[in-house]
Amino acid sequence: MEHEFVKYYLYNSTIFVSYRKCTIFVNMFKSFKFELNPNSTQRPILTNHFGCIRFVYNWGLNEKSKAFKESGKNISCFSLNKRVTQLKKEQETKWLRDVHSQPLQIALRNLDNAYTNFFNKRARFPRFKSKKSHQSFQYPQGVKVKDNLVFLPKIGWIHFFKSRDIIGYIKTATISITPTGRYFISITCDTGLIKPGNHVKKKETAVGVDLGIKDFAITSDNQVFENQRYLIKSLKKLRLEQRSLTRKVKGSNRRERQRIKVAKIHEKVSNLRKDYLHKVSTALVKEYDTICIEDLNVSGMIKNRKLSKHIQDVGWRTFRTFLEYKCEWNGKNLIVIGRFDPSSKMCNHCGHINKYLKLSERKWTCSACQRTVQRDFNAAKNIKDFGLGTRPIVSQRKALA
Repeated sequence: MEHEFVKYYLYNSTIFVSYRKCTIFVNMFKSFKFELNPNSTQRPILTNHFGCIRFVYNWGLNEKSKAFKESGKNISCFSLNKRVTQLKKEQETKWLRDVHSQPLQIALRNLDNAYTNFFNKRARFPRFKSKKSHQSFQYPQGVKVKDNLVFLPKIGWIHFFKSRDIIGYIKTATISITPTGRYFISITCDTGLIKPGNHVKKKETAVGVDLGIKDFAITSDNQVFENQRYLIKSLKKLRLEQRSLTRKVKGSNRRERQRIKVAKIHEKVSNLRKDYLHKVSTALVKEYDTICIEDLNVSGMIKNRKLSKHIQDVGWRTFRTFLEYKCEWNGKNLIVIGRFDPSSKMCNHCGHINKYLKLSERKWTCSACQRTVQRDFNAAKNIKDFGLGTRPIVSQRKALA
């Protein structure tokens, strides 16, 4: 990456400076996720860790809220860390000593970031954590891996299912548990590899991708990826299990067993969807050097009651996330055009805009050139042209005015 000549301070990076410009080579960080296989002795210890992390987070949120109401000032995570040290000495909360100090500090740091995001209007106000919410804790250091064993401070060596090799130096490790009771560890490593430079943008090696509901993705090369509809296919079974769950007595063992059955259905749907999105995104990144997509207003689109379930089932935002980091790893270009660009309503052949195109119309005839336009394929070609700049972008708001 080339930038104008300025001073850069980058962690764990190599900087080479030339006249008036400097070239920065940044190391790549990758995460490797594996399933843990703790024994009967280690499972209660992990449960205790999740509980202590949750307690410290909720305690810190309560302290911050009280201080802000009383004095209008915020308590930093460093001040809270000192108070946690005092909590460990008290008789009522001495069980906090069983957990390593660093995961507790990370929990308070995450709380501080949540407060900052709220006051910068990037997120809502942080809420108290419960046993039903996402459970996880993180080690910033001290984690070791040997064969198919991983060492966690104050827990010991835990067996895990090693499906691939871990490349690089371990930076952090995050342990989490799913609603079905499965434990996972995500290890972030500094691979030591340098991020490759981006390929040259060429029309021959570029593709436009139109995301939809009828078909998941249609490319400008007329390649169609079907919408698998994993959630829709599982709704019948999910309704039966969910109905049985509502009839169980709260707090009973039967309800807990039925809750796990429902959670397993959701987990299977999520895993199938992510697997398909990984396959599609990997295929596009391998085949093309430049990928053009559209910025979709998913949060606004799901307000449509008739389509909200189908929109959430396809996973457009997850697919875009996969494309972003895979393009970055492989030096490919990802171009995102504006959400108001008339990709569907503009004829790719003559540029005429159909102001009265409805969502139900999959094909339409251009009144200017009399060509039959296939809606999704035409949108994919327009997205490619808008992304590469080969066709001037006319805002849909201006065009329809």
